[in-house]
Amino acid sequence: MDIEELIENLRSPYAHRRVNAASKLGKLGDKRAFNALVEALKDSDKTVRDNAAFALGELGIKEAAPHIEKLLGDRDEWVRKGAVKALGMLKSSSSVDRLVDALEADPAFIVRRAAVRSLGQIGATGSIESLRMALYDRNVTVRDMAKQVLAEMGEEVD
Repeated sequence: MDIEELIENLRSPYAHRRVNAASKLGKLGDKRAFNALVEALKDSDKTVRDNAAFALGELGIKEAAPHIEKLLGDRDEWVRKGAVKALGMLKSSSSVDRLVDALEADPAFIVRRAAVRSLGQIGATGSIESLRMALYDRNVTVRDMAKQVLAEMGEEVD
């Protein structure tokens, strides 16, 4: 399937076609998919939104960050997690404050854990205090990820 066909499938009335198209466009790495994937971030299907965010992360175009950040308020925790992961993949330093907000306030542990990892991928030294606070998160996987990321950043962890 070529890129034009995949982009066309992002507008299909069938969600499974849109889901698959978004996923494949990210793996192809063709920057021509950028605009179509940004548009797919607004899709009615949560899996399409999630896959589109991840695909934009795979494309590595930092200009996608402000569009992806809008998903941090999505009602679905898996979409928020996908957005957080994509921002980490982009190493979007302009998104650090939004990632810290997700770490400190998102009710879903999968989002908080992903925020820790993304802050580490970015190397956000300005977020060290928030990462240290994550060592006391109510979820053990968030605490463990914070410990790992802080160690990777050269911070001493008890």
